[in-house]
Amino acid sequence: MSGVERAMGEGWGQAAARLRSGVQALGITLDPEIEARLLIYLETLARWNRVFNLTAVRDPEDMVARHILDSLAILPHLPAGPLLDVGSGAGLPGIPIALLQPTRPVTLLDRSHKRIDFLTEIVARLALANVALAGERVEDHEPQVPYAVITARAYASLSDIALATGRLLAEDGVIAAMKGALPTEELAAVPPPYTVRGVHALQVPGLSAKRHLVVLARAP
Repeated sequence: MSGVERAMGEGWGQAAARLRSGVQALGITLDPEIEARLLIYLETLARWNRVFNLTAVRDPEDMVARHILDSLAILPHLPAGPLLDVGSGAGLPGIPIALLQPTRPVTLLDRSHKRIDFLTEIVARLALANVALAGERVEDHEPQVPYAVITARAYASLSDIALATGRLLAEDGVIAAMKGALPTEELAAVPPPYTVRGVHALQVPGLSAKRHLVVLARAP
């Protein structure tokens, strides 16, 4: 057990083991420093959760699968470039992505002051120089440059995501919407000029529930 795991207390040793086996199953090589920072992120989230309801997931091992591994499973499907995590909540998938890809600029957007306060502590504690915070509605967000990727996890329907965030996309940018079961009706309702570029069934280690990533782009 590492010093980080001992400091975090009971339950986190098993969570660390779940994290190591999970990233290996995803084909990801995890630096020990990044592993420690991911665990610190989850420990901080669990601590805040005792006062603020940031997530319904409480068990450390479940947090690894449902938050970290679920977020990292989408990495192979994301193009390079600046990323906006809209409706970021507790920083998912933005924080795990920012930790594994420290050269990618990541903006976490959420209009809840409580969540932005949490994210402010996380960004400072993990020294995430590539992460910016936007405590506002997506309708009010005005980035300096458009985004190559916009992620959305349990945020809205595909149609609503496209209509709300499309103006923030680079010309060749994509919207990466994380979904559970295949959203057949939502896929059929994607409004022009957006089109479905891909639908990826995700295998998340430790999760039996269905997970999909829907990638939207502007039609050529």
